[in-house]
Amino acid sequence: MDQYGPQTPLARDIHAKKYRATGESFYDAVMRIAAALADNEKHRKQLKKMLLSQAFLPGGRIQASIGSPRRTCAHNCFVSGPIEDDSKVIMRRLDEAWQTMRLGGGIGYDFSELRPKGAPIATLGSRSSGPLPFLEMYDATCACVSSAGHRRGAQMGTLRVDHPDIDEFITAKHDLSRLTNFNLSITITDAFMMAVENDRDFPLVHNGTRYGIVHAPSLWDKILRSTWDYAEPGVIFIDRINEWNNLYYCEKITTTNPCAEQPLPPYGACLLGSINLTKFLNRDLEFQFQAFECNVTQAIRALDNVIDKTLYPIPQQRREAMDKRRMGLGITGTANVIEAMGYPYASDSYIEMQERILLALRNAAYRASCELAKEKGPFEAFETDKYLQGKFIQTLPDDIQRMIERDGIRNSHLLSIAPTGTISLAAD
Repeated sequence: MDQYGPQTPLARDIHAKKYRATGESFYDAVMRIAAALADNEKHRKQLKKMLLSQAFLPGGRIQASIGSPRRTCAHNCFVSGPIEDDSKVIMRRLDEAWQTMRLGGGIGYDFSELRPKGAPIATLGSRSSGPLPFLEMYDATCACVSSAGHRRGAQMGTLRVDHPDIDEFITAKHDLSRLTNFNLSITITDAFMMAVENDRDFPLVHNGTRYGIVHAPSLWDKILRSTWDYAEPGVIFIDRINEWNNLYYCEKITTTNPCAEQPLPPYGACLLGSINLTKFLNRDLEFQFQAFECNVTQAIRALDNVIDKTLYPIPQQRREAMDKRRMGLGITGTANVIEAMGYPYASDSYIEMQERILLALRNAAYRASCELAKEKGPFEAFETDKYLQGKFIQTLPDDIQRMIERDGIRNSHLLSIAPTGTISLAAD
């Protein structure tokens, strides 16, 4: 049995089928990825060691595509360009989605700009069908793409809580045969939550026109009951997301990627990787923070190189990625590790250790990106004073804020705690 790589039959099977070419061994795949993402020979050796031990688990699309002759994208998912209330724009976005999913990328859309069902269309002398039929059109397109390749298409569809068709959106997937290629979420505003808290009515509006009014707590209850009974729709607190966005000064976020781990602007890309915490326990079951932080540093450098070396389905996605160099490094194996250290799940001691690990992740990632900026330059949309005024940036230690002020930062965003089902299974 190999002393590195997946050990159980299930893990070996998953890794071979999802992340390797025919005839490619685990070792071959590691060498391919390390060679493609390394800055120099020292970094290649460090990256090879991390990948062989599966201490660093790049996102599945990276493992499958980077350095491979196959024409697929290393980013897991994207967000669509704005879907305006215009038939030509709607069809253009559908074509862009087709191109994106064809190369293996999932995509998220916000349909809130589309006029509600029954609203007049003056140029045609007719009335709108509302957003839901357009979701069905996008859903059918995704089904065509997934049937043509080995990876099922993934989509997120969102609608603002104040859209006049919100009631129909909440129950759209109560018919289990409908919109099967979509996750659905409602973007929740602060104004709505204040109305819920204060037991008030809430207006449903579109493009400045009021179409109706609802009792906010009753609508909230309907959303929660649907989520309990059908697991959809999800909720996204969109005002809070924009308030805490590092790039609050140059972009507006209206939706997320399909699994919702990354709120993204139009054409934004979801670039993911995870540090496998189970590899940082010593024989005495103590967590090795120094080794963990060193691995975070090398992983940030590797993920930054993905941005330059991957294939982008459409030019707008490439431009957005290059301007901001977003990434999302996270962790997996958290509960396994903290419980192995003797802390009962969700106990105070468990939460304290989890916080220590997450703070170490945050600080190591932001320091690594500052060092990269010193070496390679900051991301193009970086503006020192505005970036430093960001709410999240102001939570960073003073020394990191000084590094950002002095040298800039290579990546606008660095962290995402993503679902890691398949890459975690492949790592036993």
